[in-house]
Amino acid sequence: MALDFTPVSLERQEEYSAALNGCPQLMTSDFAFANVWGWAEYYQLEWAFHNGLVWIRQNYPETACWAPVGPWDEYDWAKCTAMRDCSKYIRIPDYLATIWKKAFGDKATFNEKRGQWDYVYSVEELIALRGKAFHKKKNLLNQFKKKYDWEYTPMDTECVEEVLDMQAEWIRWFEENNPSEALVAENTAIKRVLTNLDRIGNLRGATLRVDGKVIAYTVAEPLCDDTVVIHFEKGNIAYKGVYQAINQMFLENQGTEFTNVNREQDLDDEGLRKAKLSYNPSFFLKKHEAFIE
Repeated sequence: MALDFTPVSLERQEEYSAALNGCPQLMTSDFAFANVWGWAEYYQLEWAFHNGLVWIRQNYPETACWAPVGPWDEYDWAKCTAMRDCSKYIRIPDYLATIWKKAFGDKATFNEKRGQWDYVYSVEELIALRGKAFHKKKNLLNQFKKKYDWEYTPMDTECVEEVLDMQAEWIRWFEENNPSEALVAENTAIKRVLTNLDRIGNLRGATLRVDGKVIAYTVAEPLCDDTVVIHFEKGNIAYKGVYQAINQMFLENQGTEFTNVNREQDLDDEGLRKAKLSYNPSFFLKKHEAFIE
């Protein structure tokens, strides 16, 4: 039976979230609803609801299916006719890759994708910033607090326009100094999420102001009971320590109910990888691409 793909919509997010909660492994950041919705326009994402699973297909820059979302252990993969709708699968978590290796044997080929691994950290460690490993981070945080007249505020719909203005300034600076197609695409996703802040369930975020002006913000979403994922985090680097400040303050003020914080992948960017490793991840969520005959 062919899958009936339709554009990703806000109207079915609760149904999608139910399938996400049925996954037997801690899911990667890709599958949080705000991420799927935010990037739906860029990747031309569609989804299909079939037999308790949600199948996600991207049509740009290439046609490929993401890992299906739902209770994988309850599915008879060897008899799954829906798999015929796609030959290439991406963003496959380790747990599902293991299931598929047993189900498909030589009919499946898997490649580990290091640039797609999610970095997961201890919330407690990133709040306290204790010890030698976090010495530089703690110093920059303290310098920020001492030097600037700052104000931390949880994000709500009333400050969205201010955040969008700050984001416009941020992307304009990068376009002038270090143009990047990836950052332009991310900018579209950010605007898509922020303008629907009140329509996407469970989103939380914060702004950091200096002298009344927004100079940093973060947008996050609970991934499960013990893990929150940071989708977007931007700061004005003219303010020394701004990233250390928004990172630590958000977790201290709005993240203490969680054990882990997922800060997404590095996309094989050497600078980003170095920065993410410097925060001492607790573990990684590995991902693969798969080709099914």
